[in-house]
Amino acid sequence: MYKNKSYPKIIAICPAAGIGARMKYKYPKQYIKIKNKTLLEHSIHLLVKQIWIRKIIIAINQQDQWYKSLPILNNNKIHIVFGGQSRTDSVRCALKYVKKTNWVLIHDAVRPCLHQSDLNQLLKNLYTPSNGMILASPVNDTIKKVHGNHILHTIQRKNLWRALTPQIFNKKILVHCLNTIYKRGKSITDEATALEECGYVLNLVQGRSDNIKVTYPEDLNFAKFFINCIRRF
Repeated sequence: MYKNKSYPKIIAICPAAGIGARMKYKYPKQYIKIKNKTLLEHSIHLLVKQIWIRKIIIAINQQDQWYKSLPILNNNKIHIVFGGQSRTDSVRCALKYVKKTNWVLIHDAVRPCLHQSDLNQLLKNLYTPSNGMILASPVNDTIKKVHGNHILHTIQRKNLWRALTPQIFNKKILVHCLNTIYKRGKSITDEATALEECGYVLNLVQGRSDNIKVTYPEDLNFAKFFINCIRRF
């Protein structure tokens, strides 16, 4: 895929302003280290290597006191900006620094198990006319709707997919939809939701189910296994 000289120019955004309260760690989870690299560094590793991606904008918390020590900041692709209180705020802040591109890729700061094959497949689909597309994985578990500790009913898992990242969007459409969502005061957990809320149709690219987002302490065990045994660098 790299031999094609007409490859599109992509700017990546990594929202990393969260504090990771559910991890119950003494500092934000994106700075937890595995093999002497933070989860943030592992998460953007493949993006840094990808020739299609010209710049990676990392949106951090204004109170962040850990990012300055990251060796990866020496890479010319990396740019740091201050984010906001919510994910949407952080992405909108980062988008102000996105110039001269039609495509914006969003990747979670604590999703370190991205496979190269999934990233390649997502980018190849840019040649298919689209407003945007996301990596996703079909749901395999039985899903229960609950209230408190009580099960209300079982949700049929057919046609249910887990949204993953990276997600990639037409820049103008993304900016419009995020601004619309912001004005409506809605809270969203991924950027695809903003486009869906505004009536845009997105494409889905099946990705690997082990592309996990580190949310709880037990997720670290899998991330350590993946980085130590599958991705060696």
